[in-house]
Amino acid sequence: MNVVLHVCCGVCAAGAATDLAREGHSVLGYFYNPNIYPFEEYQKRLQAAIKVANILRFPLKEGLYTPEKWLEATELMKAEPEGGNRCRVCYRMRLQETFYYLEQCGADCFTSTLSISPHKSVITINMIGREIGGDKFLARDFKKKEGFKRAYQLARQWGLYRQNYCGCVYSLREGIGDE
Repeated sequence: MNVVLHVCCGVCAAGAATDLAREGHSVLGYFYNPNIYPFEEYQKRLQAAIKVANILRFPLKEGLYTPEKWLEATELMKAEPEGGNRCRVCYRMRLQETFYYLEQCGADCFTSTLSISPHKSVITINMIGREIGGDKFLARDFKKKEGFKRAYQLARQWGLYRQNYCGCVYSLREGIGDE
């Protein structure tokens, strides 16, 4: 199957894209992350994702960087704890745009690298993905079978940039874990 893979960063893309290829899927990467702050951080993550796409030989499309749209959607949730409603809004926004890209490019299904992180709720990510795309969402838990560990090993091997916070301005201020 042709799978659109929402890519949050190079590290997570390394693990998830490798797993999908091992399952026999063709990967189409989609980097859409209006939550990432500041812009310099966005650029570092995008460059790492491009490097992974080149190494693993899959196309990677960059969605629009619209941080103002993300800030508007999460404005009233500044005080939410990590993993709360703000994160759900963020997942939904990114998965919705990935689904729109799926419809444009005609791929079979879509999924996200977000589920590789031990800091993210795979149950929530998969639930939102199914709400958006129904059976076109490929529910995965990429952190299973040491997926997160394997992704970090590949990141070290390939010299990828590794972030130390989720990406949004609120997690940066709180020093919350990585993707």
